[in-house]
Amino acid sequence: MLKIENSYIFQISERQFMNSALFGLAVFSVTLNALAQIALRKTMLTIGAVPSSVSGVPSFFLSIGLNFWFIGGMACYAISIGAWMAVLRKAEVSFAYPLLSIGYLITAIIGYFFMGEHVNIIRITGIAIICFGIIVVSRSA
Repeated sequence: MLKIENSYIFQISERQFMNSALFGLAVFSVTLNALAQIALRKTMLTIGAVPSSVSGVPSFFLSIGLNFWFIGGMACYAISIGAWMAVLRKAEVSFAYPLLSIGYLITAIIGYFFMGEHVNIIRITGIAIICFGIIVVSRSA
């Protein structure tokens, strides 16, 4: 509660704050996970084709391991896992797990605007249905 001169200007319960903070942390974790997916896609676009012979596999894996996008993607995954563990410490799995679906929206937006991917009306409709489901689940907490 914010109190100025004996009058309450803005009142928010501790439970509401925790739900908002927890939701924010979940969205942060999911966003990092989505960014990791984008980084892995960029990795494969910059590396090129998978080798057709076994002799090319070691150099292929070395080039992946040294790729900036791959390293960044793995870093996003690692931070995402830590944040997600903090979410699961406080939230029920049945509430938290559906929030991972926010990643579909994030990756579609990034894919469309920054990677030139085609996002058609059917995909947009599916993502909208998923988002509606997230809203329903978040209201149940």
